Amino acid sequence: MAFTVYLEPSGHYFDIEPDETILDAALRHGHAFPYGCRSGGCGACLGQLLEGELNYDTNRPLPPTARNMPRGTTFFCQARAASDLIIEVKEIGAVKNLTVKTLPVLVQTKEQLADDVMRLYLKLPKDEHLRFLAGQYIDILMKDGRRRSFSIANMPRIDHLLELHIRHVEGGDFTGYIFDQLREKDVLRIEGPHGNFFLRENSTRPLLLVAGGTGFAPVKSILEHAFVEEMSQSMRLYWGVRGEADLYLDSLPQQWAQEHADFRYVPVLSEPSRRWRGARGYVHEAVIADLAARGEELSAFDVYVCGPPAMVRAAFAAFRERGLEEAHFYSDAFEFQAPKADG
Repeated sequence: MAFTVYLEPSGHYFDIEPDETILDAALRHGHAFPYGCRSGGCGACLGQLLEGELNYDTNRPLPPTARNMPRGTTFFCQARAASDLIIEVKEIGAVKNLTVKTLPVLVQTKEQLADDVMRLYLKLPKDEHLRFLAGQYIDILMKDGRRRSFSIANMPRIDHLLELHIRHVEGGDFTGYIFDQLREKDVLRIEGPHGNFFLRENSTRPLLLVAGGTGFAPVKSILEHAFVEEMSQSMRLYWGVRGEADLYLDSLPQQWAQEHADFRYVPVLSEPSRRWRGARGYVHEAVIADLAARGEELSAFDVYVCGPPAMVRAAFAAFRERGLEEAHFYSDAFEFQAPKADG
């Protein structure tokens, strides 16, 4: 039996099947809901249940953004309807005009950037383009129905060729396939674009971007797009990894720093060698220390954070404690065990 979901404050509504999550049904009907990891870990899809009954198939997750939230706070990527619903959600206008497509892609180039990072260039079919926003991701569709999500690393102007940075996950069957079996000229199926981690181009606030590991991929897309669009505000990137070898494209942000006077790059190592002279420790702590040393306040920035869930959670908590409003914190947590399993 299908139910109806009514949206406030927009007044929109759509039908939902009992086996669909609210988010999946909303996206199927073309409604631009906020979301990120789609597995309950990042909290981007939070909204309010005003009326109706819900079902959760799994234990209710508790993303950091859910703490101290009012009664009725709902995870739209996990909740299913058990009756007609009235929910409150802020629909995102920027993604409304994007078409989610399912397309075959040709593996044009496969390049190993580090021991555990592979770069793929995927070529779309002739006369096909994939319009996306800087920072969004695609799903690679597997033959058994599963999907794996990867951020697009190139800027939107290059929409016929997609660049992905894929980290090898220990025990991950799909990333093992990418590293050991996938060959150039092979064909994959993708779906996208997805996600609400994207550059807010209408904002004039300075940009502070924090990447963990291959969280550099969407940050690369955002920065390259910002440079091409000649955005006027200052920008800085803090890239946190374990050791120097994990800075797999270190020369690229160094080049940006030379070419753009208002861009600053700070690599941060949690397990540095003795010869390392740069920032050490956890990347979010390095951000806080650096801003304090420069006499700057987090509240002045639009902050974009992408990487492992623990890093995103720690950054959110620490930055909020230091005055950053949640409305200016944008994140994408790479969930390695659920739908975004191999991020």
